[in-house]
Amino acid sequence: MNRKSIRKPIIVIVMPAYNAEKTLKRTYEDIPKGVADKVILVDDGSRDKTVKLAKKLNIKTFIHPQNRGYGGNQKTCYTLALNEGADIVVMIHPDYQYDSSLTYDLVKPIIDNRFDIMLGSRIRTRKESLEGGMPFYKYISNRFLTIIENIFLGQNLSEYHTGFRAFDKRVLKKIPFHRFSDDFVFDQEILIYSIKNNFKIGEIPVPVRYLADSSSINFYRSVKYGIMTLFCLLKSFFVS
Repeated sequence: MNRKSIRKPIIVIVMPAYNAEKTLKRTYEDIPKGVADKVILVDDGSRDKTVKLAKKLNIKTFIHPQNRGYGGNQKTCYTLALNEGADIVVMIHPDYQYDSSLTYDLVKPIIDNRFDIMLGSRIRTRKESLEGGMPFYKYISNRFLTIIENIFLGQNLSEYHTGFRAFDKRVLKKIPFHRFSDDFVFDQEILIYSIKNNFKIGEIPVPVRYLADSSSINFYRSVKYGIMTLFCLLKSFFVS
């Protein structure tokens, strides 16, 4: 009997938060009722009232006393989720940039054993991406990096750079994510190493939503992120 047909999988949603006071409530309330068994927010030293709001919403909250970075935040998120007995872990940025109402659509292929990782892709068409507010330079860099990553990794994904993703627990137990960067390139390292370990990645289209209140890295950080992504690809090509 298939292991996931024995019982309903435990789904834990994690939210790596930093100054998300203005968008957390909308993101959280859009999650379909009954999809997640638990929701965990990890606050990475926010200077606003993110923690106070999370507790008011009765979200289980873990606080980093000092800012550890985006990757460092995710490391805590995934560790806590696995400790809670998660079978599937969903990562949603609480900045309302991603449509959390699509959470079940994201996890369904993992429940059905079709994929080990699912990504919510914002790149269905250029028109939709730009009309959704994605800056043109980010669209171009996203497409460039994705093409290079597909060539290096033998995939055909439309986007590697989404903050809406779901993992089968086997991925997080296999991949040494605690060794990865504490910065934004963590997102790429976990996908690169997952592919190198033969985990299957699927994706669903999600709306593009760049709002005034949504967090986003600036041009300088974007350039650094792109360079680090290319470096990680090269390193993975030469190191098994």
